[in-house]
Amino acid sequence: MGVGPRGGHRRLRVCFNAGMKRPGERISPALTAPAAMPRGFTWIEVLIVMAVLGVLALMAVPSLTEATVRRQVKDGLVLADIAKAGVQAAYTLTGELPADNKGAGLPDADKIVSVLVRSVTVKQGAITIEFGNNAHKLLEGKRVTLRPAVVPDEPRVPISWLCHNVPVPTNMQARGANETDVRTEMLPIECRGPAA
Repeated sequence: MGVGPRGGHRRLRVCFNAGMKRPGERISPALTAPAAMPRGFTWIEVLIVMAVLGVLALMAVPSLTEATVRRQVKDGLVLADIAKAGVQAAYTLTGELPADNKGAGLPDADKIVSVLVRSVTVKQGAITIEFGNNAHKLLEGKRVTLRPAVVPDEPRVPISWLCHNVPVPTNMQARGANETDVRTEMLPIECRGPAA
Protein backbone atom coordinates (compact mmCIF):
# COMPACT_ATOMS: atom_id res chain seq x y z
CA MET A 1 0.00 0.00 0.00
CA GLY A 2 1.11 3.52 -0.66
CA VAL A 3 -0.07 7.08 -0.23
CA GLY A 4 -2.27 8.53 -3.00
CA PRO A 5 -1.96 12.04 -4.50
CA ARG A 6 -4.71 13.37 -2.22
CA GLY A 7 -3.33 11.90 0.88
CA GLY A 8 -5.47 8.73 0.77
CA HIS A 9 -4.18 5.24 0.47
CA ARG A 10 -3.97 3.51 -2.85
CA ARG A 11 -4.32 -0.23 -3.30
CA LEU A 12 -1.58 -2.33 -4.66
CA ARG A 13 -2.60 -5.12 -7.06
CA VAL A 14 -0.73 -8.35 -7.28
CA CYS A 15 -1.53 -10.86 -10.02
CA PHE A 16 -0.33 -14.43 -10.08
CA ASN A 17 0.39 -16.19 -13.27
CA ALA A 18 -0.10 -19.96 -13.56
CA GLY A 19 3.61 -20.29 -14.18
CA MET A 20 4.59 -18.35 -11.07
CA LYS A 21 5.21 -20.16 -7.87
CA ARG A 22 4.52 -19.16 -4.38
CA PRO A 23 7.28 -19.53 -1.82
CA GLY A 24 7.71 -23.19 -0.89
CA GLU A 25 5.49 -24.46 -3.71
CA ARG A 26 6.66 -26.92 -6.39
CA ILE A 27 5.86 -26.21 -10.05
CA SER A 28 4.01 -28.94 -11.93
CA PRO A 29 6.09 -30.47 -14.77
CA ALA A 30 3.06 -30.06 -17.10
CA LEU A 31 3.31 -26.29 -16.68
CA THR A 32 7.00 -26.09 -17.42
CA ALA A 33 7.37 -28.70 -20.21
CA PRO A 34 7.22 -27.30 -23.74
CA ALA A 35 4.05 -28.23 -25.67
CA ALA A 36 4.44 -31.24 -27.96
CA MET A 37 4.93 -30.16 -31.57
CA PRO A 38 2.34 -31.48 -34.08
CA ARG A 39 3.92 -34.12 -36.29
CA GLY A 40 1.55 -34.01 -39.32
CA PHE A 41 -0.25 -36.98 -40.86
CA THR A 42 0.93 -40.54 -40.60
CA TRP A 43 1.21 -42.69 -43.74
CA ILE A 44 -1.86 -44.66 -42.70
CA GLU A 45 -3.96 -41.50 -42.46
CA VAL A 46 -2.77 -40.33 -45.88
CA LEU A 47 -3.57 -43.74 -47.42
CA ILE A 48 -7.07 -43.73 -45.89
CA VAL A 49 -7.78 -40.26 -47.30
CA MET A 50 -6.52 -41.34 -50.74
CA ALA A 51 -8.70 -44.47 -50.64
CA VAL A 52 -11.80 -42.41 -49.77
CA LEU A 53 -11.06 -39.97 -52.62
CA GLY A 54 -10.59 -42.90 -55.02
CA VAL A 55 -13.96 -44.39 -54.07
CA LEU A 56 -15.68 -41.02 -54.55
CA ALA A 57 -14.05 -40.62 -57.98
CA LEU A 58 -15.19 -44.10 -59.04
CA MET A 59 -18.74 -43.28 -57.97
CA ALA A 60 -18.70 -40.09 -60.09
CA VAL A 61 -17.47 -41.74 -63.34
CA PRO A 62 -20.74 -43.54 -64.30
CA SER A 63 -22.85 -40.42 -63.84
CA LEU A 64 -20.41 -38.41 -65.96
CA THR A 65 -20.54 -41.08 -68.67
CA GLU A 66 -24.34 -41.11 -68.69
CA ALA A 67 -24.42 -37.31 -68.92
CA THR A 68 -22.03 -37.40 -71.89
CA VAL A 69 -24.10 -40.05 -73.70
CA ARG A 70 -27.36 -38.16 -73.02
CA ARG A 71 -25.86 -34.99 -74.44
CA GLN A 72 -24.66 -36.83 -77.57
CA VAL A 73 -28.09 -38.41 -78.10
CA LYS A 74 -29.70 -34.99 -77.82
CA ASP A 75 -27.18 -33.49 -80.25
CA GLY A 76 -27.72 -36.38 -82.69
CA LEU A 77 -31.49 -35.93 -82.63
CA VAL A 78 -31.04 -32.49 -84.18
CA LEU A 79 -30.16 -34.20 -87.47
CA ALA A 80 -33.66 -35.70 -87.53
CA ASP A 81 -35.04 -32.24 -88.31
CA ILE A 82 -34.06 -32.76 -91.97
CA ALA A 83 -36.13 -35.94 -92.12
CA LYS A 84 -39.03 -34.43 -90.14
CA ALA A 85 -39.48 -31.73 -92.77
CA GLY A 86 -39.52 -34.32 -95.57
CA VAL A 87 -42.00 -36.61 -93.79
CA GLN A 88 -44.29 -33.67 -92.97
CA ALA A 89 -44.24 -32.43 -96.57
CA ALA A 90 -45.04 -35.88 -97.98
CA TYR A 91 -47.86 -36.40 -95.44
CA THR A 92 -49.40 -32.99 -96.14
CA LEU A 93 -49.32 -33.55 -99.93
CA THR A 94 -50.47 -37.18 -100.11
CA GLY A 95 -52.22 -37.88 -96.80
CA GLU A 96 -49.90 -40.89 -96.37
CA LEU A 97 -46.70 -41.23 -94.42
CA PRO A 98 -43.70 -41.98 -96.64
CA ALA A 99 -42.50 -45.59 -96.66
CA ASP A 100 -38.80 -44.71 -96.92
CA ASN A 101 -36.25 -41.95 -97.43
CA LYS A 102 -37.03 -41.69 -101.14
CA GLY A 103 -40.76 -41.23 -100.41
CA ALA A 104 -39.87 -38.37 -98.05
CA GLY A 105 -37.70 -36.73 -100.72
CA LEU A 106 -34.53 -37.44 -98.72
CA PRO A 107 -31.10 -38.79 -99.64
CA ASP A 108 -30.25 -42.42 -98.82
CA ALA A 109 -30.00 -43.19 -95.10
CA ASP A 110 -26.18 -43.45 -95.15
CA LYS A 111 -25.91 -40.02 -96.81
CA ILE A 112 -27.53 -38.21 -93.86
CA VAL A 113 -24.62 -38.22 -91.41
CA SER A 114 -22.89 -36.06 -88.83
CA VAL A 115 -20.09 -36.26 -86.31
CA LEU A 116 -22.26 -38.47 -84.06
CA VAL A 117 -24.75 -40.02 -86.51
CA ARG A 118 -24.05 -42.84 -88.98
CA SER A 119 -27.45 -42.80 -90.75
CA VAL A 120 -31.01 -41.45 -90.67
CA THR A 121 -33.67 -43.85 -91.95
CA VAL A 122 -37.35 -43.19 -92.65
CA LYS A 123 -39.59 -46.26 -92.42
CA GLN A 124 -43.39 -45.90 -92.58
CA GLY A 125 -42.99 -42.30 -91.41
CA ALA A 126 -40.86 -43.16 -88.36
CA ILE A 127 -37.37 -41.66 -88.28
CA THR A 128 -34.59 -43.83 -86.85
CA ILE A 129 -31.18 -42.35 -86.11
CA GLU A 130 -28.23 -44.75 -85.87
CA PHE A 131 -25.25 -43.48 -83.89
CA GLY A 132 -21.65 -44.04 -84.87
CA ASN A 133 -18.72 -42.06 -86.26
CA ASN A 134 -17.36 -40.13 -83.25
CA ALA A 135 -20.17 -40.99 -80.82
CA HIS A 136 -19.36 -42.48 -77.42
CA LYS A 137 -18.59 -46.22 -77.57
CA LEU A 138 -21.80 -46.95 -75.61
CA LEU A 139 -23.74 -45.44 -78.54
CA GLU A 140 -21.87 -47.24 -81.33
CA GLY A 141 -24.50 -48.86 -83.59
CA LYS A 142 -27.38 -47.91 -81.24
CA ARG A 143 -30.61 -46.38 -82.51
CA VAL A 144 -33.24 -43.87 -81.38
CA THR A 145 -36.59 -43.66 -83.15
CA LEU A 146 -38.93 -40.69 -83.50
CA ARG A 147 -42.45 -41.89 -84.36
CA PRO A 148 -44.98 -39.60 -86.02
CA ALA A 149 -48.26 -39.04 -84.20
CA VAL A 150 -50.99 -37.90 -86.57
CA VAL A 151 -54.68 -37.03 -86.41
CA PRO A 152 -56.35 -39.66 -88.63
CA ASP A 153 -57.59 -38.30 -91.97
CA GLU A 154 -56.35 -34.78 -91.19
CA PRO A 155 -53.03 -34.36 -93.02
CA ARG A 156 -53.16 -30.57 -92.56
CA VAL A 157 -52.63 -30.99 -88.79
CA PRO A 158 -48.88 -30.94 -88.09
CA ILE A 159 -47.21 -34.18 -87.06
CA SER A 160 -46.22 -34.54 -83.40
CA TRP A 161 -42.96 -36.44 -82.96
CA LEU A 162 -42.72 -39.03 -80.18
CA CYS A 163 -39.28 -40.05 -79.01
CA HIS A 164 -39.05 -43.67 -77.75
CA ASN A 165 -41.60 -44.19 -74.89
CA VAL A 166 -43.39 -40.83 -74.94
CA PRO A 167 -47.16 -41.52 -74.81
CA VAL A 168 -49.41 -40.76 -77.78
CA PRO A 169 -51.43 -37.53 -77.38
CA THR A 170 -55.23 -37.75 -77.15
CA ASN A 171 -57.01 -38.02 -80.52
CA MET A 172 -53.75 -38.90 -82.31
CA GLN A 173 -52.28 -42.17 -83.55
CA ALA A 174 -48.60 -43.14 -83.58
CA ARG A 175 -47.26 -44.71 -86.73
CA GLY A 176 -44.14 -46.74 -87.44
CA ALA A 177 -42.12 -49.06 -85.22
CA ASN A 178 -40.02 -47.95 -82.29
CA GLU A 179 -36.51 -49.33 -82.89
CA THR A 180 -34.84 -47.51 -79.98
CA ASP A 181 -32.21 -49.67 -78.29
CA VAL A 182 -30.32 -47.03 -76.29
CA ARG A 183 -30.73 -47.72 -72.56
CA THR A 184 -33.49 -45.58 -71.03
CA GLU A 185 -31.22 -43.91 -68.45
CA MET A 186 -28.98 -42.70 -71.28
CA LEU A 187 -31.80 -41.05 -73.20
CA PRO A 188 -32.63 -37.36 -72.78
CA ILE A 189 -35.59 -36.71 -70.49
CA GLU A 190 -37.88 -35.91 -73.43
CA CYS A 191 -37.47 -39.50 -74.71
CA ARG A 192 -38.21 -41.36 -71.47
CA GLY A 193 -41.94 -40.92 -71.05
CA PRO A 194 -43.80 -40.20 -67.80
CA ALA A 195 -42.69 -43.39 -65.98
CA ALA A 196 -38.99 -42.46 -66.09
